[in-house]
Amino acid sequence: MDDKTAPRSEGGTTELLESEHERTADALRASEERLLLAQTAGGVGVWDWETATGRTYWSDQMWTIYGLEPGPEPPSDELWQSRLHPEDYERMTSAMERFLASEETEYHYEFRIVRPDGEVRWVESVARLKRSDTGTAVRLSGVNFDITARKQTEEALRRSEEELRRAAAELSEADRRKDEFLATLAHELRNPLSPIRNALQILRITGTPDPRTQWGWDVIDRQVDHLTRLIDDLLDVSRITRNKLELRKQRVQLADVVHAAVENCRPLIDQSRHQVTVTLPPEPIILEADQVRLVQVLMNLLNNAIKYTPAGGRIRLTAERHGAEVRVSVEDTGIGIPPDELARLFDMFYQVDRTLERSYGGLGIGLTLVRRLVEMHGGSIDARSAGPDQGSQLVVRLPVLTEPAAPQPEPGGRGPGKSSTHRILVVDDNVDSADSLALMLELGGHEVRVANDGLEALETARDFLPGVVLLDLGMPKLSGYEVARLIRQEPWGQDLVLIAQTGWGQEEDRRRTHEAGFDAHLTKPLDHALLKELLGDLSTHR
Repeated sequence: MDDKTAPRSEGGTTELLESEHERTADALRASEERLLLAQTAGGVGVWDWETATGRTYWSDQMWTIYGLEPGPEPPSDELWQSRLHPEDYERMTSAMERFLASEETEYHYEFRIVRPDGEVRWVESVARLKRSDTGTAVRLSGVNFDITARKQTEEALRRSEEELRRAAAELSEADRRKDEFLATLAHELRNPLSPIRNALQILRITGTPDPRTQWGWDVIDRQVDHLTRLIDDLLDVSRITRNKLELRKQRVQLADVVHAAVENCRPLIDQSRHQVTVTLPPEPIILEADQVRLVQVLMNLLNNAIKYTPAGGRIRLTAERHGAEVRVSVEDTGIGIPPDELARLFDMFYQVDRTLERSYGGLGIGLTLVRRLVEMHGGSIDARSAGPDQGSQLVVRLPVLTEPAAPQPEPGGRGPGKSSTHRILVVDDNVDSADSLALMLELGGHEVRVANDGLEALETARDFLPGVVLLDLGMPKLSGYEVARLIRQEPWGQDLVLIAQTGWGQEEDRRRTHEAGFDAHLTKPLDHALLKELLGDLSTHR
């Protein structure tokens, strides 16, 4: 018989089977080693629990997670419970009981454990439950992960978020206090400016025409105007940063805006001996704008040109129409702007060349305010300069209205001669302010009484029966708001004219005075021309 076809002996078959068994065992060991390596590398602990017998299996990584050494006996369910953090014990044992009693087959829990050395670790457990045909829990198998590092990161992020929220709240509170401070500062600064301006007006009415005296009055008047503008700029910047600034737009002519700005700057122009030329388009340029704010924009640009141009310099204000926009340029022969500083020119509180010997004053907020006001009108602004001592040019671009202008009403009957004298009650707890304003009004032919607090104001008003009350807001005993409401409740107070004269000039203050029954709101120091206009025709105010 051929050896190739002869049947194998029993010994050969046994050897073959043993060889196959060894290869299978080696492969299984290799697979287990790879699995163990993966579990160790991934920090995965594997466990198994037979619910009927209580028999439990823990992989080596499970023991490591719990900070324990494997013992000769298999772990028990009580071992897991004994290592639960006291604050998580009730939650986790109750959750396990509910899970086993439910029809669910999978769970996903996070809890804390306490290692034998007292270290607290976070564990994430994912498991699957095998049930019998009757629904009884048979075997629960799962994996555990040490997620302490992740929890620490989450806690750090949570604390960072809380700190950010706290910092944001603190910044918001600081911003609110800053706004309150600015408003209070403006009020306190306006109070002394008011009697100064009133006294100056009295001196103009009663004083000598001596040129030197007139020069002194002009200096005081200019400086009061300058301080008032600084106060207004501070408050405007505060309003802009809080988006509280509102525009009162209407159809205006650019020529009116330009002429008003130039005339308001005329004293500074003359003082500096500058040559100022104004060039406007031959056709009317109509804008949808807040005229007061646009005048403020051009005044700011002109004031900068005046301030940063040596005496006897040249300033050109030019307006040109280009399609649907007008470009208004203010160009000077002044100190110029370094090219690397042009981009920062409109930043808050930024000033070019801040060295002492070339300090030109200012707060560094004017151009920031200008840019925002221009943008609120749908326009833009940019600065140009060839460099130091080469002058500068600022160009404002604004959209032009192309529709025909609506017919304007005929001028009304307002005039200073219609009702030239009045019975006026001046109420102010600042005695200098009250007395100086009263004297100025008396020189204008009015009959005037003075009160210095809210209660005195009511008593004087009942006795005097004025036609006009110039009423301060912040006073002792009764505020101006309270006095106004009480006056309006009296039969004699229905038709008199209430004018708020105050250092508080923000929109919220104006809204409150309107609600309290005031007819007008004037900020200190009082604009005497505007006050004269209000007194000129009281019938238009009621």
